[in-house]
Amino acid sequence: MPREEIHIQVADLAKAPGATALPRPLAGGVGIALFSSAVFGLSGSFAKALLEVGWSPATAVTLRMAGAALVLLVPTLMVMRGKWPLIATNWKSIMLFGLFGVGACQFFYFLAVERLDVGVALLLEYLAPVLIVLFLWVKFRKRPKFMTIGGTLLSLAGLVLVLDLAGDTRVDPIGVLWGLGAAVGLVVYFFVSARADGALPPIALATGGLLVGSATMGLLALLGLLDMKMTFVPVKLAHWETHWWVALAGLIIFSTVLSYVSGIMAARALGSKLASFISLTEVLFAVLWAWLLLGELPAGIQLLGGVLIVGGVLLVRADEMRTL
Repeated sequence: MPREEIHIQVADLAKAPGATALPRPLAGGVGIALFSSAVFGLSGSFAKALLEVGWSPATAVTLRMAGAALVLLVPTLMVMRGKWPLIATNWKSIMLFGLFGVGACQFFYFLAVERLDVGVALLLEYLAPVLIVLFLWVKFRKRPKFMTIGGTLLSLAGLVLVLDLAGDTRVDPIGVLWGLGAAVGLVVYFFVSARADGALPPIALATGGLLVGSATMGLLALLGLLDMKMTFVPVKLAHWETHWWVALAGLIIFSTVLSYVSGIMAARALGSKLASFISLTEVLFAVLWAWLLLGELPAGIQLLGGVLIVGGVLLVRADEMRTL
């Protein structure tokens, strides 16, 4: 049996009023975080299949969130029996999670992909861990220690290698802004996931956030502020042709339901900073999924980048252990 310990993360934001300290076993939390990154990494393949046959980003994001909320609704109702007062005490976290951590993050990323190479857009979104370190620095007026700074730089260097951005890339200023917007949304995702009252089940936070995000997108569409387009033609997924709903189902079940619930669990177990750094492995998983599903073998420089990412995560974790 692994020994459980209370992990007091002094660099994180103070918990929300009424929150209780939770035991945070390291091994389990890291494993859940890696699983979350792995299923999140599938979203690019599923989304690309839909966008290439005429779906708009707004439609893909809205149906992704709404479908996932419907899948989670029944188990959430069962889990929340006798716990409904927790919704009232966590409504701000649910709203922030839905508007920014889910809706804005996904939508801005898809908008960035329309104007930038996927690799560039993903790199911009995953500046989130760096933004978290800087925000905590400003919030607590305490400079990060050498190992955290080193881990940050090492992980970013690994991302550059994994994405293999050395070649010519087209940079659109508006696309860059959308990518940075996605990074801010991802920051909110990690902070809210880690700060929500521990008594609120992760599945409830995920379902509530998905409902808020999809309802907001639907309202903007009704007001004519979003372009909603979808087609019902076959899509190409991996090297075979399949129904459009197969790609949508994969986007909903794997890349949303499983990824968000496990991501919230990981953030609570590890804290926002470490969970955000481990999430950098999503880029590596995306490359590996492309290898397995599309036959695209990663280059040696990308494998080296994966090693640097893992090294950066280990440095950040080692620095945290020294503060306990």
